[in-house]
Amino acid sequence: MRTGRPLNKTALNSCHIDSGARLVPFAGWEMPIQYSGIFDEVKAVRSSAGIFDVSHMGRLEISGPGSESTLNRVLSVNVSALLSGRAKYNVVCNENGGIIDDCIVYRRDETSFLLIPNASNCASVAAWLRENSGQRTIDIIDTTEDTIMIALQGPNSQTILTGHTDIDLDSIRPFRAVTGVAFGAKAFIARTGYTGEDGFEIILSAKEGPNAWRHLETSGAIPCGLGARDVLRLEAGLLLHGNDMDQTVNPYEAGLQTFVESDREGYIARDALISIEKGGPSRRLIGFVIEGKKIARGGCPIMDDGEEIGNVTSGVPSPTLGVNIGMGFVRSDRAEPGTFIDINIRGEQVAAKVTRLPFYRRNKKS
Repeated sequence: MRTGRPLNKTALNSCHIDSGARLVPFAGWEMPIQYSGIFDEVKAVRSSAGIFDVSHMGRLEISGPGSESTLNRVLSVNVSALLSGRAKYNVVCNENGGIIDDCIVYRRDETSFLLIPNASNCASVAAWLRENSGQRTIDIIDTTEDTIMIALQGPNSQTILTGHTDIDLDSIRPFRAVTGVAFGAKAFIARTGYTGEDGFEIILSAKEGPNAWRHLETSGAIPCGLGARDVLRLEAGLLLHGNDMDQTVNPYEAGLQTFVESDREGYIARDALISIEKGGPSRRLIGFVIEGKKIARGGCPIMDDGEEIGNVTSGVPSPTLGVNIGMGFVRSDRAEPGTFIDINIRGEQVAAKVTRLPFYRRNKKS
């Protein structure tokens, strides 16, 4: 007998059923894992354009005179330096520097922001913000169920989206966003994504979502599921919270130091992260390429001369590169690119080589 809470469904659920998606439970939501096939969907995004339902991701509207100072206390970046219409990737850390979540924060205007946490962490991030708001005046509204978010990704993304909006998409540079009209409705459009390709993330009301999805599909964007999204993000060297980082991992171990501005008064993880930075992490997240056809999945031990020196956090076959790739933690002295390691895959020691991240980098227009 089935127990537990029923799965949430995004407002695009009927679109996925109509498109023949295979639906699976994910972070409390019923989500498409694939449509035509994971490899075909990956290739579509790399060569043309794909659309992803990412409505399960959290959408926290944060406003009020205390919003900026609260975010500066909780986020790893200084939002005071963020201009309206611009965004920053960041991590949300606890007092010890452990990563509660990774997010993108957008500044809407002087006192309002949009924060995008991961699906399974939205409630805990909102609670952490409230806990650390102190006496500041701040409003946090979760609009996740009232809106949808579509990721349109790939080299043809702008051409496809241009046909559905009067917004000057050339004016939206990476990590910038505008609010305007698209698909005949009010839309928030950001030049962000999780695939390593150019593209946009579009937020609309839940009511308008299915219309936008179907227009994009008939305009040539290929529906893609979470399976392709996982391959694409790993090829691009992008981390997944819950796999490659969590509260037992700090940003320096995870290679996310670029997104940490720790030396700020009032920042909750300031002392812990400064101490970690000075001492250096004892382990580091690496990328590796398998020699041969074996696939290293999360949890596989990473070995060196018969000694376990770490573990795999993510691993997939890469259709773009034609090799099997992965990420994992190893001792810092074995993290240098070019280092040879072994991975225990179901009892077999399989050779692999540490490589620089990302595995794949798109060719940008000159």
